[in-house]
Amino acid sequence: MKRVILTFSFLACMLFAYAQPDNRKFDPKAFQAHMEQFITTEAGLTPQEAEAFFPVFREMQKKQRVLFEEQQRQRHFKPVGDEACKNAILKSDENELQMKELQLQYHKRFFKILPASKVFDVIKAEGKFHRQAFRSMAGNRPMPGARPRK
Repeated sequence: MKRVILTFSFLACMLFAYAQPDNRKFDPKAFQAHMEQFITTEAGLTPQEAEAFFPVFREMQKKQRVLFEEQQRQRHFKPVGDEACKNAILKSDENELQMKELQLQYHKRFFKILPASKVFDVIKAEGKFHRQAFRSMAGNRPMPGARPRK
């Protein structure tokens, strides 16, 4: 269930780039900065903790993005025949397992940087940020990282 929520949250963020009103342009750097500030505040990270943590966090996100994009490509077609469908399902399952292994690997790295209670708070804060961003998109309000076009 947690995997589904995280996957949905990330995909929702990807959709933001395409779902902006005509007068807004998605700025990934501003979005990232806003998310990091939100996480820092929500998880109570000190400036030193944030400075050590976010480069590793960004590294994890970059690797996750590759897996999410692969999963997204899989969703846009229906294989023909039972064998092709079976292979597509197994590929999707393998992708999800890789995602969980990646999360486990990075969570262990996070524990070396932050206390477990703050890692827990970071994970919660990231999910909360993505839910809020999704709600702002659904409500047609400006999302974090959006700025008016010039």
